[in-house]
Amino acid sequence: MNRSSPRLRIATASLLLAVGLGAQDAPGFYREVLPLLQARCTSCHQPAKARDELVLSSHADLMRGKGEGEDREAIVVPFDPDASLLLSSVLGKDGEAPAMPEKGEPLSSSEVELLRRWIAAGALDDTPPGAANPSRPDQPPRYRQAPVVTSLAWSPDGAWLAVNGRNEVLLHDLREEAAAPRRLIGLAERIEAIAFSPDGTRLCAVGGAPGRFGEAQLWSLADDRLLWSRVVTPDCLFGVSWSPDGKLVAFGATDTAVRALDAGNGEPVLFQGAHDDWVLGTVFSLDGSHLITVGRDRTMKLTKVESQQFIDDITSITPGARKGGLVAVTRHPTRDELLVGGADGTPRLYRSFREKKRVIGDDFNLIRAFPAFDGRIFAVAFLGDGARIAAAASVARGGELRVFRSEDASPLWEHRCGGSLFAVAASPDGTQLATAGFDGVVEILDAGDGALRRRFVPVPIDADAPGAAR
Repeated sequence: MNRSSPRLRIATASLLLAVGLGAQDAPGFYREVLPLLQARCTSCHQPAKARDELVLSSHADLMRGKGEGEDREAIVVPFDPDASLLLSSVLGKDGEAPAMPEKGEPLSSSEVELLRRWIAAGALDDTPPGAANPSRPDQPPRYRQAPVVTSLAWSPDGAWLAVNGRNEVLLHDLREEAAAPRRLIGLAERIEAIAFSPDGTRLCAVGGAPGRFGEAQLWSLADDRLLWSRVVTPDCLFGVSWSPDGKLVAFGATDTAVRALDAGNGEPVLFQGAHDDWVLGTVFSLDGSHLITVGRDRTMKLTKVESQQFIDDITSITPGARKGGLVAVTRHPTRDELLVGGADGTPRLYRSFREKKRVIGDDFNLIRAFPAFDGRIFAVAFLGDGARIAAAASVARGGELRVFRSEDASPLWEHRCGGSLFAVAASPDGTQLATAGFDGVVEILDAGDGALRRRFVPVPIDADAPGAAR
């Protein structure tokens, strides 16, 4: 064999790294390069949406190059950064902007140098044996046990229940209990929030990889196709909602900002930075003219969509008025009234728009408070026409779901389980409630009396799966 052949050079480099020669200087693909590609490149280059037939979600995909068949072109030449298209595409020439990433800021000099050093060291793969590549539709996530459920969404026609998994959203057909779920497999490791479009034809999921990237995904439900993906921040996204006309999707983030994107193309439409801590929930006003947001800074804020202008703190601004962060918010189906819950365990109903001048110390927008939980509220919902509300919480005894009458806050029934509850969703007709949380089990209850109608694990369990998701 020719001593200069790439195969021999890769084998030699692998041996050197294996015995520790140069190992400290060689970046790892799995631990360093892949997180960079996920944050900056895989919005456009993932299996669900592979621009130029190029996928960057694993070492094998990257080394396979771009294009199809005989026209496939390598983008990484081991040991030769200058001959590698991956590097040249992120470097500008003669003062021109880099070709990639097409949208967003160019890679920093340190990020470019990371890619250069990795290629120069042989472009080796340090992916652990058995590690899953869950962003590939042909390699779906495998589970030894059910993952924690943080989000549920009921389709507008009442036929489907969307549940978050790891790297995916699972769509369960409620008309056929034995049917396997449809699986929308994307980039984000964690799906934090799910919402169907008002007409039920699309689904938006937000989440990300903690400390690495936050992603919003928009799916067509006619063919389970990813319409667009946007990596927005260096941490997870939360609390997705749709505008009533289906033209915008909004969400919060750990960078304390609220964003809304055009649902047609994923382009930014709104940015608001009035919060002082993580933004965890969003909802639009009845006519879509305003966006309401809640966060760990204990406030609920009102923003005008057209001007991106912060309008009002809906909750009291008196120090100490709220005893903890606000986690969840939803709007009455026919009125601009808001149901909110959070760390202090008390569900509250507010009017969206102030009707008199603010006075320090007041909480004028509050309509009523409901009986408090002995724990934290993570999800709230209106049932049917809004005459009843539901709240799900994590309490000392496990999880607790309660239903109240909206007009007088009187309790109707409660449901308890052994694990904390983080999600609740009401069927469109208000006859059923779905709830789930720490133990990963979805329960569907009769909204009239809390009777259990169905209980199931939302993911396929494979106890022997190597490197399976947990």
